[in-house]
Amino acid sequence: MAFISLFDVIGPNMVGPSSSHTAGAASMALLARRLFPGRIKKVRFTLYGSFAQTYRGHGTDRALLGGIMGFQTDDLRIRDSLTLAREQGLCYEFITSSELGDEHPNTADMDMEGTGGEHLFVRGVSLGGGKVKIVRLNQIEVDFTGEYSTLVVSQTDKPGVVAHITKALSEKNVNIAFMRLYREERGARAYTIVESDEKIPEDVTDKIRENPCVSNVILVQI
Repeated sequence: MAFISLFDVIGPNMVGPSSSHTAGAASMALLARRLFPGRIKKVRFTLYGSFAQTYRGHGTDRALLGGIMGFQTDDLRIRDSLTLAREQGLCYEFITSSELGDEHPNTADMDMEGTGGEHLFVRGVSLGGGKVKIVRLNQIEVDFTGEYSTLVVSQTDKPGVVAHITKALSEKNVNIAFMRLYREERGARAYTIVESDEKIPEDVTDKIRENPCVSNVILVQI
């Protein structure tokens, strides 16, 4: 018999009527926010599938925007996130699309621009029960959940870069749960994503950046 946790039965602590359409939406947007390297000034959401059909009634729009502003799933400010965003000068736009393809029906794109010219495109999926995963960063397909401490290394796909990353982690006694390389094509832009079931020391990012093929390092702690 498969193990079922209490969380799977009652769902997450949340504001809103749906663990998939509100809690999941807030969680994926919060994860996207944590991946962004600066302060967000503008975000454009593209909603697919059931998100596109019911986002107003289920509060998906408010949940997504709340997550982008850093609100947890049970933060009561989510109810007023549209107003709060305007008060904070955060520009936002919601677009619906029927071009779902093979994507999960609870899919949202988050195209973010920062005050310092930063840009990041994130595609997230709400899997149900408040669980989410990130399936695209910019133009590269990825797969991680944010349920572990996650290190995202943006790099050029060159020999020795992954070895440099693992050596830096080993020197800090980081136990790697999962490690994957995602790339556009051989020798082009790539992401190495490392997940650990313990906190990753903050200063490991400086060591990883020493490699000239590494352009950015983002750390998202559990």
